[in-house]
Amino acid sequence: MGLKASGDLQNRLSVLRAEQKWSQKQVAEMLGVSRQTIISLENNKYNPSLKLAFEIAVLFDKDITEVFQYKLKEE
Repeated sequence: MGLKASGDLQNRLSVLRAEQKWSQKQVAEMLGVSRQTIISLENNKYNPSLKLAFEIAVLFDKDITEVFQYKLKEE
Protein backbone atom coordinates (compact mmCIF):
# COMPACT_ATOMS: atom_id res chain seq x y z
CA MET A 1 0.00 0.00 0.00
CA GLY A 2 1.50 3.34 -1.10
CA LEU A 3 1.27 6.73 0.51
CA LYS A 4 -0.79 9.38 -1.20
CA ALA A 5 0.45 12.95 -1.00
CA SER A 6 -2.21 15.52 -1.73
CA GLY A 7 -1.79 19.24 -1.47
CA ASP A 8 -2.11 22.67 -3.00
CA LEU A 9 0.41 24.84 -4.78
CA GLN A 10 0.53 28.39 -3.43
CA ASN A 11 2.63 31.33 -4.52
CA ARG A 12 3.88 34.77 -3.51
CA LEU A 13 3.57 36.24 -7.00
CA SER A 14 1.36 39.20 -6.03
CA VAL A 15 3.70 40.14 -3.15
CA LEU A 16 6.82 39.91 -5.30
CA ARG A 17 5.14 41.86 -8.09
CA ALA A 18 4.09 44.61 -5.66
CA GLU A 19 7.64 44.84 -4.29
CA GLN A 20 8.88 45.55 -7.83
CA LYS A 21 5.93 47.90 -8.54
CA TRP A 22 5.15 45.89 -11.68
CA SER A 23 1.64 45.61 -13.08
CA GLN A 24 0.08 42.28 -13.97
CA LYS A 25 0.34 43.35 -17.60
CA GLN A 26 4.08 44.08 -17.29
CA VAL A 27 4.78 40.70 -15.68
CA ALA A 28 2.68 38.94 -18.32
CA GLU A 29 4.60 40.64 -21.12
CA MET A 30 7.99 39.82 -19.56
CA LEU A 31 6.98 36.16 -19.27
CA GLY A 32 5.24 35.93 -22.64
CA VAL A 33 1.89 34.95 -21.15
CA SER A 34 -1.51 36.61 -20.94
CA ARG A 35 -2.54 38.94 -18.14
CA GLN A 36 -5.30 36.43 -17.38
CA THR A 37 -2.61 33.83 -16.66
CA ILE A 38 -1.04 36.15 -14.08
CA ILE A 39 -4.44 36.84 -12.51
CA SER A 40 -5.17 33.10 -12.30
CA LEU A 41 -1.74 32.39 -10.81
CA GLU A 42 -2.13 35.12 -8.18
CA ASN A 43 -5.55 33.74 -7.20
CA ASN A 44 -4.17 30.19 -7.00
CA LYS A 45 -6.65 29.13 -9.70
CA TYR A 46 -3.94 27.92 -12.09
CA ASN A 47 -0.81 25.83 -11.54
CA PRO A 48 2.00 26.85 -13.88
CA SER A 49 4.08 24.42 -15.86
CA LEU A 50 7.41 23.64 -14.25
CA LYS A 51 9.11 25.71 -16.97
CA LEU A 52 6.90 28.75 -16.28
CA ALA A 53 7.41 28.38 -12.53
CA PHE A 54 11.19 28.53 -13.03
CA GLU A 55 10.86 31.48 -15.43
CA ILE A 56 8.85 33.37 -12.81
CA ALA A 57 11.49 32.64 -10.17
CA VAL A 58 14.26 33.83 -12.50
CA LEU A 59 12.30 36.99 -13.35
CA PHE A 60 12.13 37.90 -9.66
CA ASP A 61 15.71 36.67 -8.98
CA LYS A 62 14.42 34.18 -6.42
CA ASP A 63 14.78 30.49 -5.77
CA ILE A 64 11.67 28.65 -6.96
CA THR A 65 10.81 27.74 -3.35
CA GLU A 66 10.76 31.43 -2.46
CA VAL A 67 7.98 31.94 -5.02
CA PHE A 68 6.03 28.67 -4.86
CA GLN A 69 5.12 26.52 -1.87
CA TYR A 70 3.45 23.13 -1.81
CA LYS A 71 1.13 22.76 1.17
CA LEU A 72 -0.01 19.25 2.09
CA LYS A 73 -3.70 18.84 2.85
CA GLU A 74 -4.65 17.59 6.27
CA GLU A 75 -6.25 14.14 6.16
